[in-house]
Amino acid sequence: MRICFVCQGNIIRSPLAENLFRRLSQQQGVEGKYQLDSAGTSAYHVGEGPDRRMRQTARERGFQYDGRARQFKPVELDQFDLIIAMDKANRRILESWVTDEEQRGKIRLMREFDPQGGVDLDVPDPYYGGPEGFAHTYEIVERSVEGLLEALESGTLTP
Repeated sequence: MRICFVCQGNIIRSPLAENLFRRLSQQQGVEGKYQLDSAGTSAYHVGEGPDRRMRQTARERGFQYDGRARQFKPVELDQFDLIIAMDKANRRILESWVTDEEQRGKIRLMREFDPQGGVDLDVPDPYYGGPEGFAHTYEIVERSVEGLLEALESGTLTP
């Protein structure tokens, strides 16, 4: 299954989700079932590594990751089985590129899989905030990828 995590710039939320999902699937021995990627709806940070503040937040929790930002291309709507948007604004951008209902059905929100998601299904972007915002976002993404993998492995989510 091909999964792409998408946020605005591909330097904070989506690369974190990609790499946390990768680690979790490895820990559970199912990594071979998933081909993972992440991208941004904008080209603001193409070629840059993940935000140093989120990498620091991850390191404080014993997790290290890397990568390079890239922009999502509309043609990729056909190349992925599941496209996980970090918030409603990025989902709207992705949906504006949709050409059929099959593509639309692939797009989900990350917090749909957060057991504490409630009515607010946006993963907050901590870019302009302090360390507590990065910690909060990390916790949300971690819970959400756990819920996503559980949904996939249990068969309750079948793209």
